[in-house]
Amino acid sequence: MERVKRPDIRLVKRELRDRMKTLRRNMPPAEKAAKDAAILGRITALPEYRRASLVLTYVSTPIEVDTHALIARALADGKRVAVPYCIPGKVEMLFCQISSMEDLAPGTFGVLEPDPEKLPVLRDFRDSVCILPGLAFDLQGYRLGYGKGYYDRFLSKYRGVNIGACYNVCLKPLLPHGRYDKMVAILATEKFVKRITPQPAHRRRTSRTEGESHGRR
Repeated sequence: MERVKRPDIRLVKRELRDRMKTLRRNMPPAEKAAKDAAILGRITALPEYRRASLVLTYVSTPIEVDTHALIARALADGKRVAVPYCIPGKVEMLFCQISSMEDLAPGTFGVLEPDPEKLPVLRDFRDSVCILPGLAFDLQGYRLGYGKGYYDRFLSKYRGVNIGACYNVCLKPLLPHGRYDKMVAILATEKFVKRITPQPAHRRRTSRTEGESHGRR
């Protein structure tokens, strides 16, 4: 019997990334701003956010769910805020505490980054939440990143609550994922919040949804 050849997961992910980037670039600015504001509201209403004394977050690029407003809100709420610095030549990030966006400058891949020589590098992530970027997420909590592996490596050791921020239009029923891909604990879109409940491998994962129904469009 001839064996059926499975598609290369790397090629599938690459095509999905290209599609999601195009979709985001074509989103009207006013629509994006409204969705960003709705996602911010859902994240900051979470009890996990309210309890956290430390917020770890990516610094958004123009096609990502905005976190500039989240950083300002968290600082105004009296929380410590830390953002990633990608170590050159390594698939590794450091999180540096910042006091404002003025602490950041263009770094790896053109993303605004902190300077670990000038700012505190955090090693203790107790009482924190981590806001995760992603080009797409699926309803089981898996994310499609940019393919560099920085966050998957960090999440393998992080023990706090991780929250995926995603536009509803970038959700998929199921994304291709490998053994090292990590699930989010909470998924926040402009339409709903979904808590992911991991189950043993032989059982189907379940979840609980808060807010509006997550009808796809």
